[in-house]
Amino acid sequence: MAGLSGSGGGEPRVALVTGGSRGIGREVARQLAGQGFRVVVTSRKRRPAEAAAREIGDGVTGHQLEASDPESIRALATFVKREIGRVDVLVNNAAVLLADGESILKIAEAAFVESWRANALGPLLLTRELAPLLSKSGAGRVVNVSSGAGQISSMTTYAPAYSISKAALNAITVMLAAALPNAKVNCVDPGWVRTDMGGPGAPRGVEQGADTIVWLATLPASGPTGGFFRDRKPIAW
Repeated sequence: MAGLSGSGGGEPRVALVTGGSRGIGREVARQLAGQGFRVVVTSRKRRPAEAAAREIGDGVTGHQLEASDPESIRALATFVKREIGRVDVLVNNAAVLLADGESILKIAEAAFVESWRANALGPLLLTRELAPLLSKSGAGRVVNVSSGAGQISSMTTYAPAYSISKAALNAITVMLAAALPNAKVNCVDPGWVRTDMGGPGAPRGVEQGADTIVWLATLPASGPTGGFFRDRKPIAW
């Protein structure tokens, strides 16, 4: 890919996409595979991940990941370190949306805890596990899939547990960008997309939702880090 440094030696670059068996994650995996990446896609269950990998095509591997479970995160990282030995791109896409119609005054504590673990802590732990490989890459890219719901500047009463966890992911992005100077770490609002989470009435297709994610995953050396983007343009926190 033109402009992307650190990919020499003829060995395929490796991208790991969590929540990659369907929706936006699957489309991101498909596009990256089409650009020559070796891709690992994950899902909560092993079989959907493996089925998606087969359908996307050669060079794609499926692996189980429960994004809210530290043991599952470590198992995935161990697999990548032992069996592949490199990671150039990490797309933290897996997420949950719980009790979206509940008021912040009434929503159950468990919804906040599960949302935090899956949407914020999970991406942080996985990035930390893979940080040595991302730094070694020379072109390491981390893309955290956030949401406009996590923008504090325009936050409403919508889906409190989800919105707050995405705001936390945005803060994690800024800190990781500072902690990983040899990589680029950004987050993205893909917009309202027609997926199982977004529903059939959403105005965007998965191709449009994936576009900025793939752009951030393949930034040149001169590209930004520590930012929040929608449609390839920076947006307010």
